[in-house]
Amino acid sequence: MSNGDMFEKNHDEIDFEFLGNIRGKDWRIQTNIYGNGSTNVGREERYGLWFDPSEDFHQYSILWTENLIIFYVDNVPIREIKRTKAMGGDFPSKPMSLIATIWDGSNWATNGGKYKVNYKYAPYTAKFSDFILHGCAVDPVELSSKCDDDAAESKTPSGITLDQRRKMDNFRKKQMQYSYCYDMTRYNVPPPECVIDSKEAERLRAFDPVRFGGSHHHHGKRHRRRSKSKLKDDDDVDVSFM
Repeated sequence: MSNGDMFEKNHDEIDFEFLGNIRGKDWRIQTNIYGNGSTNVGREERYGLWFDPSEDFHQYSILWTENLIIFYVDNVPIREIKRTKAMGGDFPSKPMSLIATIWDGSNWATNGGKYKVNYKYAPYTAKFSDFILHGCAVDPVELSSKCDDDAAESKTPSGITLDQRRKMDNFRKKQMQYSYCYDMTRYNVPPPECVIDSKEAERLRAFDPVRFGGSHHHHGKRHRRRSKSKLKDDDDVDVSFM
């Protein structure tokens, strides 16, 4: 999701991205958010997938409320972001449009840019099914909501259930390959909303001891739609659900 067409210098984004794939290797996805043009502070997380998204349809969902963002894969929450004062305007808050694109991100998306798109396999396609969008329409000029806020709020989940949290913790334990909160080569001090989990840090350190080496100090308490899609066979292409 993005509003870059309306707010060029201070846009918001909520990103669900399939990173470039090397044929025969496991697929990876990335989640990220920007608020108020804060593109200098990336909040990326990357995960391996336990399936090939080019073989069948799966559900990829984003719950976005005034104070909460949750990413889901097949109804399993994989990441939770809570709005805090420490984030300031970095939490997406302005009306956004939903965009689904295939774009060439191979200068960074496939093994850090090691492998580029091979256009002899073009054209690339993505198919979508059972698209569902719950939300309030917003006038693009007046930026005023056109729905009953109380009715919309009553249908919106307030958070993650205990069973969902168990599934999310299990997913992150097995599948998470990168989190900005632990990237010592990028941030000497983690962004203020990060809460360092020692077990999570240890797993990532084993995955990449250079990037996730060293230690971070705990920052205290975190100031912490569902659409089915199927990817056709492609080579090193980034598919972005924003």
